[in-house]
Amino acid sequence: MFKVTPNPPDTDPASPYEPDSKKLNEAAERALDFHFPSSADIKAKPRTRSTLFSVDPHATAETLGVFLVETLASIDVMVHQLVDHLEGEARYALLGISNSIMVAEITANGVLDKIEPPR
Repeated sequence: MFKVTPNPPDTDPASPYEPDSKKLNEAAERALDFHFPSSADIKAKPRTRSTLFSVDPHATAETLGVFLVETLASIDVMVHQLVDHLEGEARYALLGISNSIMVAEITANGVLDKIEPPR
């Protein structure tokens, strides 16, 4: 039987790794450095604070605490609505998350109880 492809197959004699491999390697390094900066480069750049989701710096601790408690209560309600539609392991996992939310809510309420009212 006649074999159509030679053994080994014909290849292009110009290899990218021979004469100009240094240039190719340098170009690859520049591309990698541009798209994936090192952690030192990232840390050297000053951090700009995002204002998309930010907390009012003038908000009181009590206001933030109340918002935290209300948010946790809302999340707990959403989790309980989802629990009604699940069975088995997923249901138990969601109930565990609900329990953690409840503990966080109790803790936040405890913090609010210790806040001194403004005079």
